[in-house]
Amino acid sequence: MKKLIAGISALALMVGMMAGCSSTNTENTVHTKDDLVGKTIGVQLGTTGMTLAESIEGTTVEKYNKGADAIQALIQGKIDAVIIDSAPAKYFVEKNSEKITTLDEPYAVEEYAIAIKKDNDELTDKINTALAELKEDGTLSEIEQNWLVDEEYGKHPYTSPEGIEYTGTLTMATNAEFPPYELKENNEIVGFDVDMMNAVCDKLGYQLVVDDMAFDSVITAVVTGKADVGVAGMTVTEDRLKNVNFSDSYTKANQVVIVRK
Repeated sequence: MKKLIAGISALALMVGMMAGCSSTNTENTVHTKDDLVGKTIGVQLGTTGMTLAESIEGTTVEKYNKGADAIQALIQGKIDAVIIDSAPAKYFVEKNSEKITTLDEPYAVEEYAIAIKKDNDELTDKINTALAELKEDGTLSEIEQNWLVDEEYGKHPYTSPEGIEYTGTLTMATNAEFPPYELKENNEIVGFDVDMMNAVCDKLGYQLVVDDMAFDSVITAVVTGKADVGVAGMTVTEDRLKNVNFSDSYTKANQVVIVRK
């Protein structure tokens, strides 16, 4: 019996050692963009970051419904890097500053715009006119300062002018998992895109309705008429232009690479 117990104990020890050897490696191996070749990269499903990651030679691309899930996988050592937009990258790095950082060099530069159903040229023209007015009067710059520049973002949200008469509603499809463009605070969806669209709707005389959904459902919601517009930190791409029209750009952004420290 003692020999059997001793044998079992030795086996248990061996299994434990093997488990220890197979634990996830959290050492960072990505120091420049060139180091991404052959690595495992985390992205949010349906984003430009996903498209960019899939174009890198020899990579394994892990797709997550939320950017935050990709960040947790990175911290846990399940993936080697995350490609994501610079503003949410800043948010995630600040929340986990002891564990992750962003490479100095941007991966790509892009512009965000509002997705609109292809046959709705009237709405596209109205939105472009409103955006031009918001740029001209400085409102868009103030919204950008509040959400993308100020150290403590969101402290001075956009407020509608008094005396606006609303003649209807406009539904915006978004994904409230992309801070600071859209996120949930106190059971309310807030962010750069929400403030921007509220300002656009004030120009047009519409009450804004925000419909939260998975990011890869936003374009479909616009195509099917479930939503009037799609606004979710969305880049204009050739693939997306096959299904929807886009407004003029309302802000620029960078794609960046987040790695472990």
